[in-house]
Amino acid sequence: MLWRALMSGDIRSAFITLALSLPAIVLCLSVHETAHGGAAYLLGDRTARDSGRVTLSPMAHIDPIGFLCLLLFGFGWARPVPVNIANFRNRRWGMALTALAGPVSNFITAFIAYCLYFVVRMNMANTFLWSLSQFLLIVASMSVGLGVFNLVPVHPLDGSRVVDAFMPFSWSLKLQKYQNIIFFVFIAALWFGWLDGIMDWVGNGVLMLAVNFVSLFL
Repeated sequence: MLWRALMSGDIRSAFITLALSLPAIVLCLSVHETAHGGAAYLLGDRTARDSGRVTLSPMAHIDPIGFLCLLLFGFGWARPVPVNIANFRNRRWGMALTALAGPVSNFITAFIAYCLYFVVRMNMANTFLWSLSQFLLIVASMSVGLGVFNLVPVHPLDGSRVVDAFMPFSWSLKLQKYQNIIFFVFIAALWFGWLDGIMDWVGNGVLMLAVNFVSLFL
């Protein structure tokens, strides 16, 4: 991410990374939040749609702090999509599926970005195509990071909503009492890079799927 380029002292590399990362962040966050709103709508809740959140327009989704964190560190967040669980036939599963749609959309985006990257690399003949290939790599990397980050079962991340669907309601209430402790452990995990291995594993898995898919057409 950008902070690595800055720490290396390579100003040119940092500038290129910044120029390519900005549109990549906009794309990744917009896809993630649009997926939440679209899933909620398909499951019977029109709140996000009526609020103008079922759109790829970044102006509807971007949170400045979350945007900056994703730019600097590779993980961040956008403005939460409004959801009214009372509109779901099954409130817990409706909320879980709506939450899960965000990370799943990021993994799909990463897969598509890797596939396009390989296609571009095979036909790379100028500076524009080189820049495009680097942009696609950043999109893939950020998408994987955003997907894994949001699947962590810590409130208010998407993973906590998914886990709630499999957990007895009484357990969910007990777990909420320890959310502050769980949150600080989560921050420590991010600080010390404990999630890096998981992100690398998921990223490599998506990468291999893309390689195998593209190879079918070669």
